[in-house]
Amino acid sequence: MNSSRKQNSADKIKLNKFDDLFGGADISQERGVEQVIEVPLAELYPFRNHPFKVLDDDKMKETVESTKSYGVLMPGIARPRAEGGYEIIAGHRRKRGSELAGKNKMPVFVRNYSDDEATIIMVDTNIQHEDILPSEKAKAYKMKFEAMKHQGSKKDVSGKNSLDEIGKAAGESGKTVQRYIWLSRLTDILLDMVDNKKLGIVHVQGVDTSYLSEVEQVWVQEFVKEQSVNVSSTQSAQLKDYGKKGELTKAMVELFLSEKKPKERKVTIKADKISQYFTKDYSSEDIESIIYELLEDWQSRQ
Repeated sequence: MNSSRKQNSADKIKLNKFDDLFGGADISQERGVEQVIEVPLAELYPFRNHPFKVLDDDKMKETVESTKSYGVLMPGIARPRAEGGYEIIAGHRRKRGSELAGKNKMPVFVRNYSDDEATIIMVDTNIQHEDILPSEKAKAYKMKFEAMKHQGSKKDVSGKNSLDEIGKAAGESGKTVQRYIWLSRLTDILLDMVDNKKLGIVHVQGVDTSYLSEVEQVWVQEFVKEQSVNVSSTQSAQLKDYGKKGELTKAMVELFLSEKKPKERKVTIKADKISQYFTKDYSSEDIESIIYELLEDWQSRQ
């Protein structure tokens, strides 16, 4: 995304400068900040309900090789745990890379952040990474939204201002953030199906299914898994409609998902046709999201 759209929203808690985040004098006095310390990996614990997956993929291999050669170049951020040790706020991949590199310690900044401050920083330091899955983004946006509400950042009854603030920080609209938060209501199995494109794109099928109760979602996930079928936008709309009326049953779920799907329209937009509108730092997901926003705006004007 364009760097101008990626302003880090940690400035909502007055952490908008590098020195503020990583060791300026003022913040050190305010919070009693220690210098960078080497913490045994065994004393570093993951952030509670950390929404971002740490995978042993090609990027991790690069991290491991770098760590072997140069050590951890950017210290992590952690806070003391009441139970002992430290909770990682930023640096989960660095910890894993250190483990695989055969290290037994990692440098970290220790900060006495509150739960809400720590949550906002954790999300903001991860949300800009490439290849974030829909399920990760959904859970992260929900966590940040709740943290901002606790801090009093919810400025109206609908929460629109908070959603817009979150979107601005990540280069997305408040509406897109809201969709992802709705998506977070899915069961973990259904979220996996969204990630693997078995449930379709987050803007339609996944959001529709998120309106179902947990029991109704289980009916869907069991049938999709057993029959190896995908859920179309038409089917998800039917499920949502009957679910909202309280009329959905397991038999109806099986009936809807067994119906022969009508041939859905498929539109392909050639890259050379839209390249003039998007610079190279826009990902495919960014472009898709923006196109949906523009279409919604166009539809609302009709």
